[in-house]
Amino acid sequence: MYAIVEIAGQQFKVSKDQKVFVHRLEGKEGDAVTFAKVLMLDDNGTITLGAPAIEGASVEAKVLQHLKGDKVIVFKKKRRKGFKKKNGHRQSLTQIQISGIIGAGAAPKKKAAAKKADATETAE
Repeated sequence: MYAIVEIAGQQFKVSKDQKVFVHRLEGKEGDAVTFAKVLMLDDNGTITLGAPAIEGASVEAKVLQHLKGDKVIVFKKKRRKGFKKKNGHRQSLTQIQISGIIGAGAAPKKKAAAKKADATETAE
């Protein structure tokens, strides 16, 4: 089982017991966090898509550590002008471990069934 979930503005494909580096999250090391914006669920071949998110589905994770990523050097230069500018950046990251995926696969099907029921009522 895996899910595509939006965490801190980015989308990740996650499964149980997977470790992921994401942008810095609130919370201390050891805290449990829940992400409710699940965009897609795959449960052994049964795929559920959200529009845009699946209602009732969530991904639970545990914060392992806060750290900084590798240094990225930003170097700008304009030729024949004598302009050079060197700058560096280290992204603040959080390492999380996915502890579980809670799915609600029946939510999109209920909407489709409700639309069919409304169509049959108006036709009668």
